[in-house]
Amino acid sequence: MSNSVVSHFLDQPDHLGVVAVGFSGGQPKAGVDAGPAALIQSGLLQQIRDELGYRVHGDDQVSDYRHLVPESDPDYRGMKNPKTVSAVNQELATQVYQHASQGRLVLTLGGDHSIAIGSLAGSAKATRERLNSDVAVIWVDAHADINTPESSESGNIHGMPVAFATGLARDDNDEYFGWIKDDMRVSLRKLVYIGLRDVDPGEKKILRDHGIKAFSMYDVDRHGISRVMEMALAHIGTHTPIHLSFDVDALDPMWAPGTGTPVRGGLTLREGDFICESVHQTGQLVAIDLVEVNPSLAATEAHAQETIRAGCSLVRCALGETLL
Repeated sequence: MSNSVVSHFLDQPDHLGVVAVGFSGGQPKAGVDAGPAALIQSGLLQQIRDELGYRVHGDDQVSDYRHLVPESDPDYRGMKNPKTVSAVNQELATQVYQHASQGRLVLTLGGDHSIAIGSLAGSAKATRERLNSDVAVIWVDAHADINTPESSESGNIHGMPVAFATGLARDDNDEYFGWIKDDMRVSLRKLVYIGLRDVDPGEKKILRDHGIKAFSMYDVDRHGISRVMEMALAHIGTHTPIHLSFDVDALDPMWAPGTGTPVRGGLTLREGDFICESVHQTGQLVAIDLVEVNPSLAATEAHAQETIRAGCSLVRCALGETLL
């Protein structure tokens, strides 16, 4: 059941805006576009209504962005599907902004992690307008996703969302993310990573050069997840709204095998749940992403269901579910 944490930044803390983004264009593997439907069909939104008491806005359907896909979408600056990813995220930014600007908590279900370009843009813009504040980002992931088009080895945009969200990657052309204006960006000083263990050499340099706060799995092993969360939240401070972006591949593949880029040596499900519980307990949470659930990549139906259950558990914990 939900506990009675007081929200510091939401006008309608018991209202949840849901955007289900069935999109896979930020990476090459099919199936992640079915992630939101799998989460919803497993009963996630009904659990949120019935057990946690939220009033859910946005129907239980997955948004259809097919009309935004251009006939031709050649590589640009090394990026694959750049016009498609840009157009979908521009639409998504508007959807998230519409919920967030009304003081609702926003839940974005992906889809690959490129959708965080849009969710963060909408969240950051609404937070600035409504609260005159930056939004802090807690990025829970095996990967840093902070490649620029120039540093990326693959060209897959799901490895670039943090670069676009923070302005490390920019473009003047609206077709290629030029629509992301300064009021939609997030600050590198308010960005915290948790769970990193597969970081490209170029990304390591970016993290070091900019002094970005990052807790790898080494830090989780050394300090324990409770101390890591204390340090992460202390870095953000108590006066900043938080956007939690959770890639299910932050969890060890034992707990979430159905995902596109699994990396062994990750978080346990309880550690993932604890991160979400800790963020909820602050009363600072304004937005959540859950991404990269891809049941089709699981070896068995049981593994697919494990991944879906893990994703649902993370969301419920972020929304206030407690063990007692």
